[in-house]
Amino acid sequence: MNESIASAVRGRWAVATMFFVNGFLTGSWAPQIPVFLTRLDISKFTLGLLILLFGVGAVGAMTWCGHLISRHGSRNVVRWFGVAAAFGLLLVALAPNVPVAAITMVIFGGLVGGMDVAMNANAIAVERKLSRAIMSSSHGFWSLGGFAGGALGGFAIQNFGHLAHAAGVTVVAFAAVLLALGHLVAEPKPAGGVHHRFSLPRNPVIYLIGLMALFSMIPEGAVLDWAALYLQQELGSDLATAGLAFAAFSGVMAFMRFAGDAVRNRFGTVTTLRVSSLVAAAGMLVAGLSTSPWLAIAAFAFCGFGIANMVPIAFSAGGNQEGMPSGIGMSVVTTMGYCGILVAPSAIGFVAEQTGFGPIFIALSGLLIVVCLMSGLARSADFTAAPAAAE
Repeated sequence: MNESIASAVRGRWAVATMFFVNGFLTGSWAPQIPVFLTRLDISKFTLGLLILLFGVGAVGAMTWCGHLISRHGSRNVVRWFGVAAAFGLLLVALAPNVPVAAITMVIFGGLVGGMDVAMNANAIAVERKLSRAIMSSSHGFWSLGGFAGGALGGFAIQNFGHLAHAAGVTVVAFAAVLLALGHLVAEPKPAGGVHHRFSLPRNPVIYLIGLMALFSMIPEGAVLDWAALYLQQELGSDLATAGLAFAAFSGVMAFMRFAGDAVRNRFGTVTTLRVSSLVAAAGMLVAGLSTSPWLAIAAFAFCGFGIANMVPIAFSAGGNQEGMPSGIGMSVVTTMGYCGILVAPSAIGFVAEQTGFGPIFIALSGLLIVVCLMSGLARSADFTAAPAAAE
């Protein structure tokens, strides 16, 4: 029994490493973007299309990855995608022209997206073995990796060049994945012949949970892509102040994700989600109504406090649906959720041309209220009864 718990604890840190690596790769891509633009001599429109291909690759792999997990288990799939994803950024950095760059962006997006589904499914397996939540802090490690990749990337590119930076990222990511490989936990083997053909689940609840993830991630994507422009163009802030909007939002969100598991274990999933969505809705509403840049920054930070644990809870609920392999449920919820970051921001930009960003942020607070009303659907993520812990 003690050895089983020790193995689960090692697995907990192994999957946390995978989350960190995934965030590190994603964060390291951001400072490569300006070099990508000038090196290929492309317009911002073409750059936007290439970035969209990253999203296409990610969503495609997320959809397919649940089938792989149901056949081979999340441990094997996260190993395969983790090793391959370590080389994704290097492929993009080596692309000599636009056609090759387009192919490498689809591959990079697919590897990062597939790894994302597999590591979330593996976190579900760890939660079941420990009979307690670890999903929020796992996403905290993703945020930490993204911060590290973004913060170090610009310095590395400026001093050593974009290829040396990409090679360094590859070495760090590959080494971290190798360290974690042997400690990842495995789920019980699925029954023979079950879920060996690709098919979408018929249980409508999983799609409603996916909708909760989508409604939670659309506001996150809106703050990421548009908050700085909102402060600068509509609230009259300078560029330095405008940049603080997402920094405050993401900083508070990362902190709360590390605290979120204890909160969720203490108060339960439904209560945590309900309160979190109301806090996030209030922050988003105040941000949209704000006439002061500093009030808006504070409101976005308050929103981050609420949003932090909404997506991890939705993912846990998706991976713990009765009668459904965790990989299949996780694939549906992850794919629907990430559309909120990969697809919705472009639509928000189009609407903002007509209305401005203030009304959009107000409307997004309504989506968060909908999540509050649907929060009872996340009850499956609780571990009070924890039947799976006995497996």
